Amino acid sequence: MNKLQSIFLSILFLLFFSCSQNSDDSPEPEQEIDKTANLQGTGDSANDILSNASFDKIKIEIAHVTGFRPTAAAMTEFTDFLRQHTFKEDIEVIFTQLDSPEEDSLTLQEIAELEGENRTVYNSGRTLGIYIYFADAPSVGDEEDGGRVTLGAVYRNTSMIIHEVTVRRLAAQSSFISNADVESATLNHEFGHLFGLVNLGTRAINDHEDPDALNHCNVPGCLMRAELQFGGSSGKSNLLASTSSYEDGVKAGCILSGQSVLNLLQSNSGKSSAAPGLDAECILDIQANGGR
Repeated sequence: MNKLQSIFLSILFLLFFSCSQNSDDSPEPEQEIDKTANLQGTGDSANDILSNASFDKIKIEIAHVTGFRPTAAAMTEFTDFLRQHTFKEDIEVIFTQLDSPEEDSLTLQEIAELEGENRTVYNSGRTLGIYIYFADAPSVGDEEDGGRVTLGAVYRNTSMIIHEVTVRRLAAQSSFISNADVESATLNHEFGHLFGLVNLGTRAINDHEDPDALNHCNVPGCLMRAELQFGGSSGKSNLLASTSSYEDGVKAGCILSGQSVLNLLQSNSGKSSAAPGLDAECILDIQANGGR
C-alpha cells in the first residue's frame, strides 16, 4: 500500500468515526402523545375509571392558578372517594402551578383551550390521566347578586373545571361551611358524572334519574342529586346543578352551581358538615359497570 492510499484510508476512517459520533449524540425525536382517548365525551371512560380492566392507576393533574390551589383536606376526601368507589388503589396526584389567564370570566371553550395549552398528563400504558383546572376567574354569565354562580363542570371524559374563586366566595358567606366542604362536594359530584352517573355512560339498573334534571339522581340525600344539601335536614347550604352548557361549542356534562346561598338555614352546630355520599341506587349502577 503506497503512502497516498494510506492517507486516503485514514481520512475515510476519520470521517466515518466523526459521523458515527454525531449520530450517537443527536437527540431522539420526541414521541407525539396520542390525546384522542382523553378528548371523548363525559362518561365515556366510566368503566376505565371504575375498574382495573384497562387501567390500574389514576394520575390526576391538578392545574391551579397561583394562589388558588385546593385545600389538602378536600384532596384527601376526594382521593378517599375514588378509592371507595373504584378499584384504583394506585392514585397519584400532581400539582401544576399556572399563571393567571387574566380573564374577568371564562367560557367553556376558553377553559378547553387552556387545557390544550397546559395539560401534561394523558393516558399512558396502564395509567389513566385526569385533568382538573382550578381557576381564578368565575364562569361567564354568573350572577352573584342573585346567587346564580357556577362552581364547576365536567366537559370531557377526563376533564373538569373548578371555579375556585367562586368556591371561596360561596364558603365565605357561611360560618357553617368551609372551602374544603365546597371543594369536596364539587369534586365528588362532578367526578360522579365521570363515573357515568346518572345514565351518562353507566346504565341505571333501576330508574332513579330525575326527569327534571337529566343525568342526576332523584333519591333524597344523594351526592348526585341536582340539588346538594350540606348538613342533611339542617340544610345549611344548597348547591344546584344543571346540564346546560356555558355557551355554544364545548358541551358540559354537568354544571354545578351555588344558588340561594344567602338563605342559609339556622343550625345549633357550628361545625362543618361533610358533603353527602352516593345513595344505594348510584352505588348499584357503578358496581354493575366495574366499580365497588
